[in-house]
Amino acid sequence: MQQITVAGKLGRDAETRNTQGGYSVTSFSVAVDQRNGRDKVTNWWRVSLWGKRGEALAQYLTKGASVTVAGEFSLSEYEGKPQLNIRASEIALQGGRQQDDRERSANADRQQAQGRAQQSTADALDDGFPPF
Repeated sequence: MQQITVAGKLGRDAETRNTQGGYSVTSFSVAVDQRNGRDKVTNWWRVSLWGKRGEALAQYLTKGASVTVAGEFSLSEYEGKPQLNIRASEIALQGGRQQDDRERSANADRQQAQGRAQQSTADALDDGFPPF
């Protein structure tokens, strides 16, 4: 058994499916860039994460998220091209959860509403008397 650790960015959102045996598997791909001077080569790793852990993490494994994955390495071939595979035993999300545009917009709207409410309260408390 060969163990490997890779760090990169997810190329697509994770997908969870159930096997005929009733097991769940979460699959995603990780892009790892290698630089050699001016040249850049991207290696794509196909990752599988089995069981409830994969189900729980799937919502955080979105395209563009940075991850570090460790697990069992295997090499296969599909249509004459090599496939790099990892059966993950460890996974670490790097950097925190990314916010999508809707979340950012909702947070901005909420902050603006709070600012208006604070200003309204300050105006209501202004009774025209100078402070002490």
